[in-house]
Amino acid sequence: MAHKRGKKYQDAAKQVEADKVYGMGDAIDLVKKIDFAKFDATVEVAFKLNVDTKQADQQLRGALVLPNGTGKETTAIVFAKGDQAKAAEAAGADVVGEQDLVERIQDGWLDFDVAIATPDMMAQVGRLGRVLGPKGLMPNPKTGTVTMNVEKAVSDAKNGQVTYRTDRDGNVAVPFGKVSFDADKLAGNLKSIAETIVRIRPAAVRGTYVQHVSISSTFGPSVDVDLASLLA
Repeated sequence: MAHKRGKKYQDAAKQVEADKVYGMGDAIDLVKKIDFAKFDATVEVAFKLNVDTKQADQQLRGALVLPNGTGKETTAIVFAKGDQAKAAEAAGADVVGEQDLVERIQDGWLDFDVAIATPDMMAQVGRLGRVLGPKGLMPNPKTGTVTMNVEKAVSDAKNGQVTYRTDRDGNVAVPFGKVSFDADKLAGNLKSIAETIVRIRPAAVRGTYVQHVSISSTFGPSVDVDLASLLA
């Protein structure tokens, strides 16, 4: 049975022209206009990509720092010891630890947004795979969260870093700001993400790589966006 949408959603959806593909500026303005959340909603972009995620070389995963930030306060923890632990603290990490931090998470603490680890800590951190993996919090070299440069990793996490990865159907969804952001700031972030997605096109892909792009606020309807307008 189809999920019945509420009246506010239906009213918002009526303002989106069926089958129309909007230019970036018009799409952002419309998403801001039709948002009806009672909080400062997140704005997200979704790409439908022509990739075969059964092939390892077509599974996209990584991170980028948005030029205008995410509008979200990020809590970053770091698994490190010695000089690396001191560097993480100096860079502004919210919690730094070793085995004590592993045990704290095993006991159920998950009040953080990003987990960073130095390579020498991954043997211990690996025990948290079942807890952190499903939540997308497991440190990973592809997203820059397993690194000896903890200062940069913490700085990136605190200054607008977002991660992306393909799901099994080849979709990539990335938040790029808040409804309260100026349209120009949202546009700058959206362009940065689109340019990254296009740049990392797997060599094996044939035909149209980006098949569909849309943006939406947390509860709002999606608005289709012309890819060319994101790359202009």
